[in-house]
Amino acid sequence: MIPLLAEEATSEAMNSLLREDREIVVWWGTWAECTVAISRFVRINTLNENDEATARFMLGLFAIGWTEVKPTNDIRSLTEILSRDHPRKTADLLQLAAALRWCEGDSLNKGFVCLDKQLRRAAESEGFDVLPETLEPA
Repeated sequence: MIPLLAEEATSEAMNSLLREDREIVVWWGTWAECTVAISRFVRINTLNENDEATARFMLGLFAIGWTEVKPTNDIRSLTEILSRDHPRKTADLLQLAAALRWCEGDSLNKGFVCLDKQLRRAAESEGFDVLPETLEPA
């Protein structure tokens, strides 16, 4: 979500994906992750006051229309199962578990938008079409 809220190297690719498919499905913690990232960017002077206000406003607009997968015991259990095959951070596996729950376990032909290389591999191994198809070298 962050490349949609603030200008980054991947913003153009993320905006292109959004133009192709306006449906956004996020994990319950996405709002918090985005607000924390925005605050971090302000602290390190990546965003100024105006950019921060715009990013927070855009987040609010996206949140109005996105589908949010809520935390459940089922997602917690699925996260535990995923952790056996995917050595990822808890937040990453919660996102992956939420995506799997959203598609009811049928990840075939379902997009998973992610910029983290390790989480991309995990999502791909769970059957998702990982987007964008290629990542620009960092």
